[in-house]
Amino acid sequence: MGKTQITAEPGMPQIIITREFDAPRDLVFRAYTDPELLVRWLGPRDLTMTVDEYDVRDGGRWRYVSKDAQGNEYGFHGVFHGTPSPEGIVQTFEFEGVPGHVCLETLTMEERDGRTMVRTSSVFQSVEDRDGMIASDMERGVRDSDERLAELLATLQAG
Repeated sequence: MGKTQITAEPGMPQIIITREFDAPRDLVFRAYTDPELLVRWLGPRDLTMTVDEYDVRDGGRWRYVSKDAQGNEYGFHGVFHGTPSPEGIVQTFEFEGVPGHVCLETLTMEERDGRTMVRTSSVFQSVEDRDGMIASDMERGVRDSDERLAELLATLQAG
């Protein structure tokens, strides 16, 4: 199936992530916006996630906490901008462990022949913030999440 592509151009405060999933866009959108599905795929496999808030609407807030085997917790939060839809989701993203470093994420989903290309553009306030995100082992979390999402989508389609 698809491979996750992560692009971070030198000197640019942006990360672009693309991945094709073998599922229709409406189902992929549901996996991104239904908290009961989100906890089943978002984040590395070795962490468990709890959703505190997930108000999918313009101005709606979201917050989740990931916990490792030692009990360490990692909180993330943001706000949706515009009404999330299968065409796209725009939201802020902030890791609570390093407050004040907010990025703006724009996710688009394009369906072709029953498959969906997901593209996420994360724009940071500075190149240093972007580089800090990359240094945080973000790549492992993104790749693991995408693999888990592909598995979940296959399970949901199998019925």
